[in-house]
Amino acid sequence: MQNWFQQSIISTGRLPLFCYFVMLIVAFIATRINVRLIRAKIGWFRNVNVGEMHIHHVVFGVVLMLIGGVALIVSPGSQIGTAAAAAVFGVGSALVLDEFALILHLHDVYWEEEGRTSVDAVFIAVAVTGLLLIGLRPLTWNYGTPVNPAALIVANLALAVVTLLKGKIWTGMAGLFVPPMLLVGAIRLARPGSPWAHWFFAKGSPRKVARAVRREERLRRPVIKAKIAFQEFLSGRHDLPSTRRGRRHT
Repeated sequence: MQNWFQQSIISTGRLPLFCYFVMLIVAFIATRINVRLIRAKIGWFRNVNVGEMHIHHVVFGVVLMLIGGVALIVSPGSQIGTAAAAAVFGVGSALVLDEFALILHLHDVYWEEEGRTSVDAVFIAVAVTGLLLIGLRPLTWNYGTPVNPAALIVANLALAVVTLLKGKIWTGMAGLFVPPMLLVGAIRLARPGSPWAHWFFAKGSPRKVARAVRREERLRRPVIKAKIAFQEFLSGRHDLPSTRRGRRHT
């Protein structure tokens, strides 16, 4: 294990990324344990309040990201110093992403259904960082062809946009590292409710809509249920009624 760590992490200059990756996961798990204990009103675990104002942990996350980010910028080049700054940045990232849904909706939906977006954001961050850590790089792939690399990057970006517009977030993100996945995602039928489905066949092609709904029910629903079950095991139940439905923003 020590030899692997030396050869694969330290010698390749990935120690800062490794520290970021580890602290992102550790801080997220610690945060979720803390908020679940607060929700259950166990022991001395309580929300941080100043008077009547509740201080969300995203605030502490922003501060830590600023500290870690500035430290990374002014780092003298020492891998140890950069790794320490990356670890601080990882803790801050976990705190911010854990309340990503609050930032997205500009409303406290932490324990509501919309709050699962925060967990999805953390999962995506962990997955992308993990792929970087094992040596994969986005938008690079050896096709063994004389095609101009710039043209391949543009084509991959276009396929990624189409895949994401079709509602296939995980395929789109993973496809940035394994471009053939983007081709599959871009060709296959869009998910119902996605921007692509709304723009191109929601009204003019009822057969495609029906096919998309059937595929969603048959293939994707079981996967989503399994993902939600794992998320709730890890992060707690997002079971409060939504307070955003019917809410209008000005």
